[in-house]
Amino acid sequence: MRLLTILLALLLPLSVMAGEAKPVAEDPVLEQRMIALSEDLRCLVCQNESLAGSRADLAQDLRQEIREQMRAGKSDKEVITYLTQRYGDFVLYKPPLKPLTWLLWFGPFALLIGAAGGFYAYLKRRTSRLADESLSEEEKKRVAALLANDGNE
Repeated sequence: MRLLTILLALLLPLSVMAGEAKPVAEDPVLEQRMIALSEDLRCLVCQNESLAGSRADLAQDLRQEIREQMRAGKSDKEVITYLTQRYGDFVLYKPPLKPLTWLLWFGPFALLIGAAGGFYAYLKRRTSRLADESLSEEEKKRVAALLANDGNE
């Protein structure tokens, strides 16, 4: 018990030396703006995380780059333009509608329409094939006999 007390007395000054976590940016408004902007940007390493939520080193570097761009007085649109020129539209969660991204925007709908058309054609072909197949006279007599017996032999 005595040893524990001495040990705690020795560690107490260390807790005084511990400071509060410093904010990443000195300007909280700038930090909020950076976070809001980075929510719409994709982490280039994690791919399913936003730049704001990613803990990857590259994401931290990009957030720092965004802060520096904002401190330089650039607007959000200018920062996004800078990032898309450097990393392409892949960095955006909502890529712009342009000929290069038409497949991305309209591809799922085209695939759905194609699948529905294929299913309709399959059903139509199957129905016409079933209608073409008719029973011979012998098969009709056999069916009638089976139905007349009511399942009994």
